[in-house]
Amino acid sequence: MSEGVRIKICGLRTPDDARAAVDAGVDLVGLNFVEGSARCIDIRQANAICEALASDAVERVAVFANPAWEDVERVLRRVDFERVQLHGEETEEEVEAVDLPVIKALRGADLETAESFPGAILLLDHPSEDAGSGQSWNWADAAQLIELGLDVILAGGLNPENVGAALEAVGDLPPWGVDVATGVEDGAHCKDAGLMQAFVTAVRSAA
Repeated sequence: MSEGVRIKICGLRTPDDARAAVDAGVDLVGLNFVEGSARCIDIRQANAICEALASDAVERVAVFANPAWEDVERVLRRVDFERVQLHGEETEEEVEAVDLPVIKALRGADLETAESFPGAILLLDHPSEDAGSGQSWNWADAAQLIELGLDVILAGGLNPENVGAALEAVGDLPPWGVDVATGVEDGAHCKDAGLMQAFVTAVRSAA
């Protein structure tokens, strides 16, 4: 079931946490540039993390929400990323304006909204809670989009204990990937190496 499911851990804040995520076996790491977020980092921190992962086969994702586009350009000029994730109310035109491949976060699994972003990988978060709140939802709703051939990342409330059930809920066709932040953290928004390893193991062993 989980073969080929990519694992993204979002909101890494230190090179040590990023190193632990890679050692656990993740495929993508998300660095948060969303002002006001507890996981927001600056360019200096992002460079330190990306330099620590320079020799690793892991994709580095810059995460923004409703950004000023000059801020996006400034980050991408100074830090090496493979993808951009947009986690706000960005339009199709704004998504298409990004030079790198885009992950577009959506609230829930609404087909009409999903079809507004052709070419983007769709990260499906909780339908009503704030982005990155770590609240679970009915992941089975994503099945329709997956069956239609859309590239979907399951997110919202995932953790090592429930990610296997989430993958099972979408049926026989697996999603493109899964995304976790809160579910592998301690109470201070710091990543826990043991929880990251447990999350990867749970995804890889899901059937």
